[in-house]
Amino acid sequence: MKKLLLSLSFILSTHLLYAQSFAEKVDNIIKTEFNEKDGPGGVFLISKNGKPIYEKAFGLANLELNVDLQPNSVFQIGSMTKQFTAIVILLLEQEGKLNTSDYISKYIPDYPNGNKIRIHHLLTHTSGIKDFTKTKGLSEIAQKEMTPKMMIDYFKNEPLDFQPGEKFEYNNSGYIVLGYIIELVSGKTYEDFIKSNIFDKIGMDNSYYATDRKIIKNRAYGYHQKSYGYVNKSVISFSVPYASGSLMSTLEDMLKWQNSLNQNLLLNKKEAAKAFTKYKLNNGEEIEYGYGWHLKNINGIPTREHGGSIFGFKSMGVYIPSEDIYVLGFSNCDCNSPTQIVKDIAELVVKDLQK
Repeated sequence: MKKLLLSLSFILSTHLLYAQSFAEKVDNIIKTEFNEKDGPGGVFLISKNGKPIYEKAFGLANLELNVDLQPNSVFQIGSMTKQFTAIVILLLEQEGKLNTSDYISKYIPDYPNGNKIRIHHLLTHTSGIKDFTKTKGLSEIAQKEMTPKMMIDYFKNEPLDFQPGEKFEYNNSGYIVLGYIIELVSGKTYEDFIKSNIFDKIGMDNSYYATDRKIIKNRAYGYHQKSYGYVNKSVISFSVPYASGSLMSTLEDMLKWQNSLNQNLLLNKKEAAKAFTKYKLNNGEEIEYGYGWHLKNINGIPTREHGGSIFGFKSMGVYIPSEDIYVLGFSNCDCNSPTQIVKDIAELVVKDLQK
């Protein structure tokens, strides 16, 4: 009996030692960038089989009030919004309301070259449409309330950068057009459709279409860093990034999102697979992008990745399907990026699995 107890004690202590060692390794990776207690910081999560195995916050949520970040703090997630936009398009396709092979002229008849640009091109950043974030007049509309049509009118007459399907070039404008198509097809605003068909359905109770006006419980405030110190983030109208980058969420809610995709709570397997397929250009060259996700690998193990950046905030998520590992990081200063840190943590997890 003593031998059995000693054996169990050894196993438990070894497991505890490993857990502590792993957490310390993760902490050390994060602290290479997020090491300032009195400045803005970030929150990080690692999950295995749909459940958190590491969750921690670093730094402050509000510098003026000296409030610490918490794992449940609400962050703007920037371009991780594109995942939601892409899945909604597939949801509407599943319901027979559109097809990803449709030309956008079917929904926006006056769109220039709309009879050449398919919904598929918008989803995969292969449309050739000019990215509105690279236009000279962006500062003139950044703080204006823009309808989706006004946003599209802002960039639609810009000449194509290349013919649809010829090239992959990351493009926010395409996802603006997708958001407008969602509204035209569903009869709901993008904000309302996301809330009722995703957030409410899978219990993402602390996720929102971004706003600086409403009271958001546990909000993390965004910051820039200047040579003389930190300043509050620049004001932006969220009607400008719209379906390309205007959502807010938490670590817990984004894990619910990832789990819902794994469990096919929103889409059937056949439809969901379209989001995670590597597509080809007109010349047959394969691109590392599906619908709303970069499709890459860590040491040969396939991953689904996406980050985001918007005034005052940065985000990054890496999912490893074969191991059901999800690594996620949010920052509330655009001076600190979680991108490489999240990738490094994912690589650490992969290495530990391969031992």
